[in-house]
Amino acid sequence: MTLTASTMLALGVEAPDFHLPDIRGRIWSLADVEGSKGLLIMFICNHCPFVKHIQNVLVQVCAEYQQKYISVIAINSNDFATYPDDSPDNMARQADRLCFTFPYLIDESQAVAKIYHAACTPDFFLFDAQLKLVYRGQFDDSRPGKNIPITGRDLRTAMDAVLAYRPIPTMQKPSMGCNIKWKPGNEPDYYFHPTD
Repeated sequence: MTLTASTMLALGVEAPDFHLPDIRGRIWSLADVEGSKGLLIMFICNHCPFVKHIQNVLVQVCAEYQQKYISVIAINSNDFATYPDDSPDNMARQADRLCFTFPYLIDESQAVAKIYHAACTPDFFLFDAQLKLVYRGQFDDSRPGKNIPITGRDLRTAMDAVLAYRPIPTMQKPSMGCNIKWKPGNEPDYYFHPTD
């Protein structure tokens, strides 16, 4: 595990389109997941302890805000040839076990992680109803091994602001987690060297 921070993509950028299969084989594009109030795209995986730490609360938060018309998708961009825990079969088991209410997409080429400048798991990108990036950052201050409650406070605050058409402060804390497991030779140019 290598501790890595979000690249903090520039606010205001428009959500890039994509075409990715989910764990059942359906192909999804941006138009398929666009929400009437907003869209949350999160890069997660199965084996990362930072994802595991928040996953139960994360699933609850996603289900809550989906009912408020913020659409949610999860994308796994890890190299599952090297990390078999993140294989499509294991993704399907994970989604079933945790009762995902959102599509879990497979970015086998890692091209979508690159166009979103994703760097770590978990990595969150919240877009408003016009598909402009308004938040990229952490779920909350909780981390594995820290005695801080898991609430999703930072992401909740951002989604509440989107729903209320309020501006979101631009000072946002980056997410921290495991680095995306890039295929050999596929590390993107924007990728920051992970911290030790």
